[in-house]
Amino acid sequence: MSVYLLTTLDTKGDEAALVRCRLEQLGIDVTLVDTGCLGKPTVPPDIFREQVFAAAGTSVEEMVAGGDRGVAVTLAAEGARNIVSAAFLAGRVDGVLALGGSAGTTIGTAAMRALPLGVPKLMVSTLASGQVRPYVGDKDILMMNSVVDIAGINRISRKILTAAAAAMAGMVRGASVDAGASPETTTGDDKPLIAASMFGVTTPCVQHARQVLEDAGYEVLIFHATGNGGQGMESLIDEGLLAGVLDITTTELADELVGGVLSAGPDRLTAAARCGIPQVVSVGATDMVNFGSRDSVPSKFAERQFYQHNATVTLMRTTAEECARLGAEIGRKVADSKGHAAVMLPKQGVSAIDGADQPFDDPVAREALFEGIRKEHGRAELLELDQHINDSAFAEAAAQKLIELINRR
Repeated sequence: MSVYLLTTLDTKGDEAALVRCRLEQLGIDVTLVDTGCLGKPTVPPDIFREQVFAAAGTSVEEMVAGGDRGVAVTLAAEGARNIVSAAFLAGRVDGVLALGGSAGTTIGTAAMRALPLGVPKLMVSTLASGQVRPYVGDKDILMMNSVVDIAGINRISRKILTAAAAAMAGMVRGASVDAGASPETTTGDDKPLIAASMFGVTTPCVQHARQVLEDAGYEVLIFHATGNGGQGMESLIDEGLLAGVLDITTTELADELVGGVLSAGPDRLTAAARCGIPQVVSVGATDMVNFGSRDSVPSKFAERQFYQHNATVTLMRTTAEECARLGAEIGRKVADSKGHAAVMLPKQGVSAIDGADQPFDDPVAREALFEGIRKEHGRAELLELDQHINDSAFAEAAAQKLIELINRR
């Protein structure tokens, strides 16, 4: 078993040496990668910084001459990513561990994000207790808080770094055991995979549909539509692991359009279309844009309609104009599908709080959403059901439609 250990050896050489030593004591081979640029490395690496920058199409000399730390970090991240990716494809990487502050975290996690799900990834970082989404993205990266700065060995850093080495050793051993498990112990790993998107306000629909799909012999992976969830689902689709997609909850597109905090980016709802994967798409929770606490909502939205989900989650009703734009975007993206695709519209409401006598009930906005889809869905099949999205009949119809599209494929 082999772990790639990444850090800047001019500033974190002693720490890297401690982690490498502990990993080797635990029976793990270590490839130490120097991602530094300016100072001299204090311990010898296995992969030199010159190799890292060469892998990014530049050189250490050019970086030093340029004197731009930001550029150096960006290119070190690119070089580290290329080196680790090539080593993984060659079968030499069972896990990646990195140490760092802001620069080291940028570099280390760039390499980690290039690896598939399931490959152990551990980032010991001074930033781990803050907002880590830019570093983790849609990957299974474990962020470990260094507590103190990674600047010397002391009674705190020694405990943290030793624990990190033990955690990485355990993860790579566990991944190896799982990879070698017999069919009798893998609980249905041969079942075709389906990805489904869910939010709290669409849970009844997705849970019922999941049961239908599982009864039909599929394994269902549910992604929480919180931005990184949608990104994770899109990434998994691109990896070619799925038989179909049940994209019930496309709410992240509303956040991207209006400016909420749970956007999955502009590429949401594109992977299945691009890869030709059968997909059933609906409009779950597109009645809302997500913010944090009430006082975090931008002042430009002060006159809008809100629903306080809890103390830290504020929902804002999408307007008819926003819904029209959102529907057109959904329609266009599904229309681009290279494979079989269908859009299903629940005419009685798109979330638990959008329906008769519910806080976000707005027939005009719903109709604007639906009309936008009608105009743009192209060759994709369009089904309009006189049901609420959380009605069991709607969930059943969505699941059965996806099974039909998969079988057609």
